[in-house]
Amino acid sequence: MKLPVIKHLTDFIEQNDADYILETIETLESLTEVSSLKDEELDVIGELISNMYGAIEVDKLIKEGTPKKEALNTFMQRVLGSIDK
Repeated sequence: MKLPVIKHLTDFIEQNDADYILETIETLESLTEVSSLKDEELDVIGELISNMYGAIEVDKLIKEGTPKKEALNTFMQRVLGSIDK
């Protein structure tokens, strides 16, 4: 996951709507079923999907009242904590 990408997507959600991101996730998930995709291409799609889900989670924290910077940091700490385990 890339924090700058998640931050950019969070900004996009604030300016537009989370539904755009959710529909994009559905589209990308559907693309993963294409049998001719190479592993590298699947990795890129997977990275995009995970960043989009991250932005959705950060947006939820913001809507619950967490300041944006704190929401981003909290989310990334949670991600890094789960990686360390």
